[in-house]
Amino acid sequence: MADWTLKEIEQELEPWPHDAVNHPKHYMSHPSGVECIEVCEHFGFNVGNAVKYLWRAGLKNNDPLEDLRKAAWYVNREIDRIAGRK
Repeated sequence: MADWTLKEIEQELEPWPHDAVNHPKHYMSHPSGVECIEVCEHFGFNVGNAVKYLWRAGLKNNDPLEDLRKAAWYVNREIDRIAGRK
């Protein structure tokens, strides 16, 4: 460890290093420490996407309303699908 740089030590200590492709911070910022995909993959497409947008509301672009509207869109699509209205 004596040969490690400060950056390497910080990366080792940070539980969720930023990785925009594999582990985006806005999907891993829940206080539980659970990554969004760990929850979303247990649902169907529409519900999983709704959860994803609720999970990250305001964390990616500081506009929670946009994410909440997208979540509502997926919820309404799932309602229509279940009700047989496409």
